[in-house]
Amino acid sequence: MTAEPLEIYLEERDLERGLRDDVRAGLSAGQKWLPPKWFYDARGSELFEEITRLPEYYPTRAERAVLAERAPDIAALTGAKTLIELGSGSSEKTRLLLDALTGQGGLGTFVPLDVSVSALRGSTAQIAADYPGLRVRGIVGDFTRQLDRLPTGGRRLVVFLGGTIGNLLPAERAGFLTAMRAALEAGDWLLLGTDLVKDPSVIVPAYDDAAGVTAEFNRNVLRVINRELGADFDPEAFAHVALWDPDHEWIEMRLRATRPMRVRVLGMTVDFAAGEDLRTEVSAKFRPEGIAAELATAGFDTTDFWTDPGGLFGVTLARAR
Repeated sequence: MTAEPLEIYLEERDLERGLRDDVRAGLSAGQKWLPPKWFYDARGSELFEEITRLPEYYPTRAERAVLAERAPDIAALTGAKTLIELGSGSSEKTRLLLDALTGQGGLGTFVPLDVSVSALRGSTAQIAADYPGLRVRGIVGDFTRQLDRLPTGGRRLVVFLGGTIGNLLPAERAGFLTAMRAALEAGDWLLLGTDLVKDPSVIVPAYDDAAGVTAEFNRNVLRVINRELGADFDPEAFAHVALWDPDHEWIEMRLRATRPMRVRVLGMTVDFAAGEDLRTEVSAKFRPEGIAAELATAGFDTTDFWTDPGGLFGVTLARAR
């Protein structure tokens, strides 16, 4: 079966407008910031795939280990007819779930949602070829804005993997989970991947690897802004910084100006002092009781919580009540 034509609810002009709005707001703030979603042009996506293979970067391996062990349990518990993946990318880890769900004979439809037309077109075509009995329906959209576009009906399982929910600040996270619950019916399922709180000596190197790949990934956001908005950042004049915040229990990635700079973008003049930081990512780490509490507040009941053998990464199965 071939993949269905992509359903596009996010156009290039929407992405450009979003980038402009974020750059204008973030670079005019007292503590400058940019959201991490702008790392991911084609080069940024390549760099992130490289990061996931680095020895320091445990989250991808740990989450895959959980799914490899628990996918049959997830299939049996949910009996999902429709599998929906948010921020799907290549859907590599999701194949473990696809194998388990198609193996038990109940899954009829796979719906990956991602902002990238090219990534979705490639992954949906490949999955349709590899799972010939499966209906594959790709949606181009932003998981923070287009949850109302998810298909209705059937027994649905929504998966949100990779610890991506940790990139949302607490208020954003609460809003996302509430919107997620509103998009589902009572009895539908949510599978959520979350990186767990652990010794910072394990966490920090995952965001500051010895080979410098994460540093290049971090600076890529400046290259995106230069290309898309005609800015004149000198990316090499910014040092990559990864800091553990014990109060918030999250890691922050920052770009630190190594000298005084004046940057022009969108008609603005943005000054950086030597040593000034531009925050580019927050990645929250979670405790099991905290995950369950946030889900409960949004209208989900946690039914299962699993970790890899090292206890590094958690996968929660919850049901909409």
